Amino acid sequence: MDYGFFDGAFVPLDEAAAAVDDRGYAMGDGAFEVTRVYDGRCFALPEHIKSLRHSLRELAIPITYMDEELTAIHEDLIKRSGVKNGLIRLQVTRGLGSSSLAFPKMVVPLLSAAIHDFDGAEAEADGAGSERDGAPKGLAAIFAEDMRWLRCDINSLNRLGNVLAQEEAQRRHADTAILCRQDTNLITESTDANFFIVKDGLVWTHPEGHLIRSGVTRAQLLGQIFPQLQLTVVEKAFAPAFALTAEEAFVASTARGIAPVTKIDGKAIGTGEPGPVTQSLAAAYQDFIKAHL
Repeated sequence: MDYGFFDGAFVPLDEAAAAVDDRGYAMGDGAFEVTRVYDGRCFALPEHIKSLRHSLRELAIPITYMDEELTAIHEDLIKRSGVKNGLIRLQVTRGLGSSSLAFPKMVVPLLSAAIHDFDGAEAEADGAGSERDGAPKGLAAIFAEDMRWLRCDINSLNRLGNVLAQEEAQRRHADTAILCRQDTNLITESTDANFFIVKDGLVWTHPEGHLIRSGVTRAQLLGQIFPQLQLTVVEKAFAPAFALTAEEAFVASTARGIAPVTKIDGKAIGTGEPGPVTQSLAAAYQDFIKAHL
């Protein structure tokens, strides 16, 4: 059963209901964070809580829950649902308010969370979770305009830019979209993950900042796994034409893990198959997960 935590209580997900004038529902005024569950345990939960607090701080939304309470909510959701491998999405809105864009005079934030079983078939269909069997599958991608706002480091509830780009990818029979800012023609990330290429022995990715999500998986790669594999990283934005000359490309996120991108706009990346660096990273990431559960 899909379980949720809503307004201070654990409930079956189909019994949770948000008020029409909740600012998260009405305006996307809130933030969220997604955490993976492996073998009945949350992975990297402290890092995800830290990420959530960053988003809320930047949005000036107070949160009245301590880290220990947020941890307990995640653990109770796993226990009540029986989910062994899944995703927990936790979100905080600014609470009830008028139709005015201005903040309410009294802010009572609303915290909710939901756990979902990580369905293998659905995961393979959208490329997520392909790292689990140790044999990453290649994703087909397209280039699409990055129409998102200028604070992508905040995990805002408003994801229309991501939604529209992903829908364009689906219409073009691709798994994901690689986003490019129109003003610079430089790649930022994909619709739901950080984007990397391998070229001339170097790993390239967009630098941390307001234009990308500083993902937990990205931080784990840069801080621990790349050094472990003695990979040199170049944090520098690059154009689509440069990406197409890469030997390998991959995306990294909480849901997807490490997933190779083998084709963009119908053009093969490298050999058109998952490359050796990406496969080594996927294996190292699985070992990292097992060591830190």
